[in-house]
Amino acid sequence: MSGLSDVRLALHSQELEAGQERRMAARTAASAFSSWALFWHRIHTRKTLLELTPEQLRDVGLNAEQARREGLKPFWRG
Repeated sequence: MSGLSDVRLALHSQELEAGQERRMAARTAASAFSSWALFWHRIHTRKTLLELTPEQLRDVGLNAEQARREGLKPFWRG
């Protein structure tokens, strides 16, 4: 191989590594965002669940005890 080909291969390898690092950073940021979005969703839906009337609970197929148990769960628990 010529020296020029070796340089091209080395540069291409560096570009691939840099691209992979950017993709991993983007995935990490997206994962953190989606975790917070999930937590936020849980907070609001559980709060709303505690405010439902008996008729609304019956519509969603829950009794008052089930709704209370789910509504009082901490947001970080699934």
